[in-house]
Amino acid sequence: MRGNGSTAVTRSTLRQQIADALRDEVLAGRLQPGHEFTVKQIADQYGVSATPVREALVDLSAQGLLDSDQHRGFKVHQFTVDDYRGMVEARTLIIDGIFRQAERRGTRGGLHGKALVSVRRRAEEAARAARGGDLDILIGYDLRFWRELASVVTNSYICDFLHRLRVQAWVFAVPYLRADAELRDWLWSGHEELVDAVTLGDIEAARTVICAYNDHSLAWADRLER
Repeated sequence: MRGNGSTAVTRSTLRQQIADALRDEVLAGRLQPGHEFTVKQIADQYGVSATPVREALVDLSAQGLLDSDQHRGFKVHQFTVDDYRGMVEARTLIIDGIFRQAERRGTRGGLHGKALVSVRRRAEEAARAARGGDLDILIGYDLRFWRELASVVTNSYICDFLHRLRVQAWVFAVPYLRADAELRDWLWSGHEELVDAVTLGDIEAARTVICAYNDHSLAWADRLER
């Protein structure tokens, strides 16, 4: 019995490690939208059995990052500009709901504690990477920043949904940003302003930062179409 449990844990760990590695490959732009591959190819690449690979690919498909075809295997999902606009709209509605909830709870006195110290560090690193045009570093810190900030101000279900939206948005954006000569102009760097507003409990200031961020994102989407 103990051996079976150990095998299950090992497979579960491999499944998560493979899913994380492939997600990083997609986020980095090394696996481009439309790129096709099979379970066997990934299993051979990582030197593991097919079972955890198949489970990892199914997980990524459920997250909207891969498309599956029973006969051809998997391919990286290709999001459209309209998809991206939908992601921005979805996160806008959710974050506005979080702000309304914060108002009802009376958090205008501000939020403090060790968690926000960590969030502020992420904010500083993400903003520095954005200003420097370092896309690889920015993506990692930006995802951690939003996940940790969300965990401070809302529940785990909303936190997970927002994280999924942010990953999808980066997957869409990365190929375009890497080819953009004006990259620095389109990397948002308002993380520290948002943390300041949340720390002070200034919900209107936080809304202003988020509104500017969303306008920035939609202006970038319009630019892509032009």
